[in-house]
Amino acid sequence: MGSGGPGGPWWRTAVVYEIYLRSFADSDGDGLGDIDGVRSRLPYLRDLGVDALWITPWYPSPMADGGYDVTDHRGIDPRFGTLAAADELIAEAHDAGLRLLVDLVANHTSCAHPWFTAALAGGRDAPERRRYFFRDGRAGGTQPPNDWISAFGGPAWSRVREPDGSAGQWYLHTFAPEQPDVDWADEEVREDFDRTVRFWLDRGVDGIRVDAAPAMAKAEGLPDAGHGPGALFESSAWVDSPHWDVDAVHEILRRWRRIGDGYAGDRVFVTEAVVNGPERLSRYVRPDEMHMSFNFDYLRCPWEPAALRTVVDATLAALEPVGAPATWVLSSHDETRHVTRFGRGTGGLSAVMGLGAAGPPADLELGLRRARAAALLTLALPGGACLYQGEELGLPEVEDLPEDALQDPTWTRSGHTVRGRDGCRVPLPWSGEQPPFGFTADGVAPWLPQPARWRSLTVAAQQRDPASTLVLYRTALALRRAATALHDAPLTWVESGPGVLAFDRGGSFRCLVNLSARPVPLAGLGPVLLASGPLTDAVPPDTAVWLARDRAGPGRAG
Repeated sequence: MGSGGPGGPWWRTAVVYEIYLRSFADSDGDGLGDIDGVRSRLPYLRDLGVDALWITPWYPSPMADGGYDVTDHRGIDPRFGTLAAADELIAEAHDAGLRLLVDLVANHTSCAHPWFTAALAGGRDAPERRRYFFRDGRAGGTQPPNDWISAFGGPAWSRVREPDGSAGQWYLHTFAPEQPDVDWADEEVREDFDRTVRFWLDRGVDGIRVDAAPAMAKAEGLPDAGHGPGALFESSAWVDSPHWDVDAVHEILRRWRRIGDGYAGDRVFVTEAVVNGPERLSRYVRPDEMHMSFNFDYLRCPWEPAALRTVVDATLAALEPVGAPATWVLSSHDETRHVTRFGRGTGGLSAVMGLGAAGPPADLELGLRRARAAALLTLALPGGACLYQGEELGLPEVEDLPEDALQDPTWTRSGHTVRGRDGCRVPLPWSGEQPPFGFTADGVAPWLPQPARWRSLTVAAQQRDPASTLVLYRTALALRRAATALHDAPLTWVESGPGVLAFDRGGSFRCLVNLSARPVPLAGLGPVLLASGPLTDAVPPDTAVWLARDRAGPGRAG
């Protein structure tokens, strides 16, 4: 099975591939991706050269938030398959040398979950209400209990109608109203999720990705956060928030880590934690907590050398004391695809929580050139990486989806002003000259429409083109796996002039990224192992190269 590279636990340098299940591959012709679709594409994923797969939620769900509203954390939604199919996928992935991680949604359930429906049906005294945050409102019950806000816009509280028809208590939902937060102070909640963690580890999964981990703990007494009218959900800027990154969350994570440590095979826990800076992030990966955490500061960093170097340095410095590896990421199912981000100016954060806020038109040729360079930069950094499906094809954000096709809850919650995340979730193009491009059966409409202009970006088209983004990723991943320096050598910055990022990994490897407007001469740099774009006697702007080195150049360790 893939180890991520020479020596050490597999996960410390692993490249994890995120599969957004609804949009990866459809096996049964209903226009929705499914488990058997993933099984059919395992050879593609093996040949791509990744080490592990992360599958987004496949649990029974009304799909108010794309499966992140769960009614049964230990089941499979019939639209995606069966538990037997999931077991077969786990076994077949292992046979292909791939590990598999599942997504644990632990901050909330669906409003259709049996706990919540019982909480509503039983009225104010229902014992199930203890598993959620039901509270009386202020101003005689007419106003929310506090000023907390939802990640999808508006207040984080909704009022219920009691069984007798009267206006009743309010319940908390950090995300959509269909996703009520569970109260982790309740021991029944803790014990049930313990059973869920064991359920999936017993079935052979290699790890668990914890969704929205900082949301799970709330400050005692649920005090106001100080959010004013129209406040945005900017969790990366919050300090001492009563509803995000509260210290009590770490005991929940330690509890799961103790469970995972009882299993053989280097089982891994990964957190999604958008918090205020690398030091706060490092707390999630202390030795007795999670193993890895996705680096959103890096994802949202602009295409500027000083900013990128600052993020890399700050990340490595914060993680070194806790002994955890960095996990670099450029895109995800929640963020504008980086081809489009990098095609807008310097391509920094373009939306709060990645929820698809509009931006100026993107220069996609420029964006792709930068995205290819960013891929080589990312895969050369110390630690691991998470790739989002389709980035290896150079897919851009689809920003012209018809309004009647939009399904993200942000679209509704924002009063049809923020389009949401559907643009990064459009189903993958596999083959053919027109939609559905092999994603589903010919003549079937995928759950989100694919643009006809993607015909040149299909897997089949790119496999035939040695200069394609797909071939670049395959080559980079193969070189990365074989290069010992990229798994165990520290990063040493090499001063290479304004607008250029360069660093060595040991004495045998150098990565140089030209973010300036001028070419950088290649003479004396060493043999080129791989380049993100065409080279002459120089490295053009917005291009990265991997170089073989005979010795470490001057610089400083990072």
